Amino acid sequence: MVLLADLLQAARLPPVVAFVDARAHERLAALAAARSMEFVPVRPSVRARLAAQVSLRRVAAPGDTVLCLQGLPPLLPSRARVVVFQQNRLLIEGADLSAYPPKTRLQVALSRLAGRLTRGRVAAWFVQTDSMRRALLAWHGGDPDVRVLPFSGSGDGDGSWGAPGAGGPNTGVRRRWDFAYVSDGVPHKNHRRLIEAWGLLAVQGLRPSLALTLGERDAELARWIDAQAAAQGLHVSNLGHLGHDAVLGLYQSAGALVFPSLLESFGLPLVEASRLGVPIVASERDYVRDVCVPAQTFDPMSAVSIARAVTRFLGTPETPMPVRSAAEFIEAVLP
Repeated sequence: MVLLADLLQAARLPPVVAFVDARAHERLAALAAARSMEFVPVRPSVRARLAAQVSLRRVAAPGDTVLCLQGLPPLLPSRARVVVFQQNRLLIEGADLSAYPPKTRLQVALSRLAGRLTRGRVAAWFVQTDSMRRALLAWHGGDPDVRVLPFSGSGDGDGSWGAPGAGGPNTGVRRRWDFAYVSDGVPHKNHRRLIEAWGLLAVQGLRPSLALTLGERDAELARWIDAQAAAQGLHVSNLGHLGHDAVLGLYQSAGALVFPSLLESFGLPLVEASRLGVPIVASERDYVRDVCVPAQTFDPMSAVSIARAVTRFLGTPETPMPVRSAAEFIEAVLP
């Protein structure tokens, strides 16, 4: 949503017909009207989306460019030049989907099939990071035109990411939270392991505060987190779904952004937190170092590793396990 809004405000935007999910109408219709573009809301149903595909084929003429932001080419052949902005790793990598709801697993499976069948129609692919480029090339199997061009913000910009977010806590704003995690609750965002790490910290007598942004779709996960927080005395609060301005305010009221996601195509919160000078404690994954310099990293598959990274960031010294001599071992073995 944030990136789409940025595109619609771009200074040199040509005439546009925008087919956009109807749920985004309230936020984006005003932008479309201000730029005199044709805004076509598409209801989130199979029938409505198929109808939109037919309409797209009819209006896209030779010499036009069809920019697909959902990671898939049009289902129907187009007379226009087709460009795909690929920002969904689930479509091009064989990630395990067993933790996802059945409906989501079916949607991803069908999208993966559609991508394989239509990828030959794409004139150019755009991705946001080098690791996404490598993933797309491995998935495609051919010799596609893949360009790395990350963007954020509607201004012209100078191509820089701003502050790297690797230093100490940002200053000048009163801290309300020790850590914030800006994310929805899909399984690869790794909330459960993050809360397990917070439980390990509590055992050590450390109870840093943590703010989450889970919306109504993640009610079951939010209830589980509330139960864990109550049982273990964790300082974890779910603020619910936040608008973009509120998210920016949350970054600035947190001592650090913690980001345990297992996979990302870009990681916009990492970029936004970096620009605001907020330190980042994140997964040791390629997508993280593509866009920021984290203050601490961890293995996102290990709650122990997450807890240790948080401990290091908070400045609490770690005491390694002492290594004994062979003689001490024999002495312990013998009666």
